[in-house]
Amino acid sequence: MKVIAINGSPRKNGNTHHAIEMVFEQLRKEGIETEEIQIGNKAIRSCIACGKCREIPGMCHAFKDDGVNEAIEKMKEADGIILGSPVHYSGISGAMKCFCDRFFYASNGAPEVLHHKVGAALTAVRRSGGIPAMDTLYKYLTYEEMMIATSNYWTVIYGLLPGETEQDLEGKDIMAQLGRNMVWQLKMREQGLKDAPPKIEKARMNFIR
Repeated sequence: MKVIAINGSPRKNGNTHHAIEMVFEQLRKEGIETEEIQIGNKAIRSCIACGKCREIPGMCHAFKDDGVNEAIEKMKEADGIILGSPVHYSGISGAMKCFCDRFFYASNGAPEVLHHKVGAALTAVRRSGGIPAMDTLYKYLTYEEMMIATSNYWTVIYGLLPGETEQDLEGKDIMAQLGRNMVWQLKMREQGLKDAPPKIEKARMNFIR
C-alpha cells in the first residue's frame, strides 16, 4: 500500500512537512510506502474553467507542466492521500488552493484516482485560522467520496519557525493518531474493495431564480 502527501507549504522543511512526517511515521511502521509531493514552492496556475477535463477526465488539459497532472498519475497507483497546508489569512496557501481545485476537479470523472480511497488533511499554523483551513481541505476529500481519516481532535498543529511543531506535544499526538487511523482504514479498504459501491453519474442541476 502507498500514501501520497501533498505539501502546500513554500518551505521545503517547514512545519507542514514535519506534521506530514509525524503521520508518515505511523504508516511506515506498518510497511506502508509513503511519498511527499511539495507543490507550495511551484507556480501552480488556477483553474480557468475551460471544461476540457469534463470531456476527457483524469488530467488537466489547460496546464500540463506545473505538477498537477504528474500528481494525478501518481495517485492512480496510491491507496490514500494526505493534504497538508500552512495557514495563510485563515485559509490554505494560494498554491494549495490552485492545486486542489484542478487536481480534484480533473480527477472527478476518473474513479481510479481518488474514489473510495483513504483521505486525510492537516494544517500547520502559528496562532489561529487552522480549523477553517482544515475544513477547506476536508471538503475536497468528501467531493471524491473518500474514506475520511480523522484523529482524536482537529488535525491542526502549532508552530512558527520550522521544527517548532515538535514542541506542540498535543499536536504531535493528534498527528500520530491520525496516522494510526489511516493505517486501520487502509487495511479495511484493502479487505473490502470487492464490495465497494460503484460511482454514480449524478444529475447536474443549476438553480436559477
